[in-house]
Amino acid sequence: MPALTDIERRDRALIAFTILTGARDGAIASFKLRHIDVVDNKIDQDAREVQTKFSKSFVTTFFPVGDDIRAVVVDWVAYLRTEKHWGLDDPLFPMTKVVVGDNLRFGAVGLDRKHWSNAGPIRAIFKTAFAAADLPYFNPHSFRKTLALLGGELCETPEQYKAWSQNLGHEHVLTTFTSYGNVSSHRQAEIIRAMASQ
Repeated sequence: MPALTDIERRDRALIAFTILTGARDGAIASFKLRHIDVVDNKIDQDAREVQTKFSKSFVTTFFPVGDDIRAVVVDWVAYLRTEKHWGLDDPLFPMTKVVVGDNLRFGAVGLDRKHWSNAGPIRAIFKTAFAAADLPYFNPHSFRKTLALLGGELCETPEQYKAWSQNLGHEHVLTTFTSYGNVSSHRQAEIIRAMASQ
């Protein structure tokens, strides 16, 4: 994704953040800079300030999805704090600042120090990004499904999968299995054939 303007940088970081944390789009719209800790690689989903599902607070440690993805988010946070001089109460992903231009039309001119009121703009950013990459649209929530599938591949013990599940904000590991753990028919066939050859 391009990252030349403030808006492009935000959009790129937002998509990287979504796969890095598995956060729901409603929560993403409400995060403040105070909620992210790039040193300890975590995001505090504090339900007193963040729009979490069922108003549940929990901490998410960054998922192991690649140092390049983490770097995009870390660079974004550093940019907001050091170059823009934004404080802890400012939004992690601010809304777009829109003004009336010389042509008497509304236009985007940068970032506004305000939170989005809902997740609609986040979904629009995803649609635009996938279209620009000539890919079919996948909504932000589909990244949670991707992370659940990745956990199924990486976790080698029940304890690891339980930790992975809790990192997604699930109290019960069965939520992760039943809501996100469907095996594609192609993969199902591979697994069964592999078991037969053992």
